[in-house]
Amino acid sequence: MPIKVRLNVMLAERNAKSKDLAEYVGITEANLSLLKQGKVKGVRFETLERICQFLGCQPGDLLRYEEDGEG
Repeated sequence: MPIKVRLNVMLAERNAKSKDLAEYVGITEANLSLLKQGKVKGVRFETLERICQFLGCQPGDLLRYEEDGEG
């Protein structure tokens, strides 16, 4: 899929824990793990908003478009 989720990168850059993010956002750690792996078909804007609030970032910091064959 050409959309890559960079949530792991953002968590590492901010020394934040997945468990704390999941609790703040109000989703399970299992669902957060699926999101980090890019194994979801979509994400609610509310969830994206809460992630951005927690990490102090923009949605574009979390998602990247990479054409097939780029990585």
